[in-house]
Amino acid sequence: MTDKDLYFYEPSKGHGLKHDPFNAIIAPRPIGWISSRDTRGHVNLAPYSFFNAFCYVPPIIGFSSTNWKDTVANMEQTGEFVWNLATMDLARQMNATAAHVAPEVDEFEVAGLTAVPGKLVNVPRVAESPVAFECKVSDIVRLKGADGKEADAWLTLGEVVAVHIDKAMIKDGVYQTAAARPIVRAGRRGDYFEIKPENMFEMVRPD
Repeated sequence: MTDKDLYFYEPSKGHGLKHDPFNAIIAPRPIGWISSRDTRGHVNLAPYSFFNAFCYVPPIIGFSSTNWKDTVANMEQTGEFVWNLATMDLARQMNATAAHVAPEVDEFEVAGLTAVPGKLVNVPRVAESPVAFECKVSDIVRLKGADGKEADAWLTLGEVVAVHIDKAMIKDGVYQTAAARPIVRAGRRGDYFEIKPENMFEMVRPD
């Protein structure tokens, strides 16, 4: 195998490119479209691109927020949140909820979305989204570098305690991942991918 002509850089010294490639390389990433509520009753809905699942039993999902944003503050206060699946049909609404607005502004109203009360948590889900997870916060961790220096970022982990799935997404007892046409983050300022059924393939593990 011939050696590749590699571009090398040390992140602490800068990447030297037009756009930081880090979040474009770790891609695509599912979107953490998170709804929360503070103790005064104000509802917040915002997307986070550093999001994923981390455990089967109990089912745990998590997202990282750069800066101490309203969402994390709300979770520290109430210990609850809801994850909503972002789809191609809801892409513009999801993007609208990324706007920086005051805590008392309801992003559901800003984006023209319908808030449906949770069954086990006091946080609404997005009615238009085909899937939603009601969650209880299990941990909020401030991230830090290898040198122990704290970063301006917080990882919030939550246990999924209730699941809502549009039955149209279930066929023969199997959830059809691509049927909802979920969108995923692809880096830079605003790059995304759409997951389509024709782009899926299966590889069964050898064990």
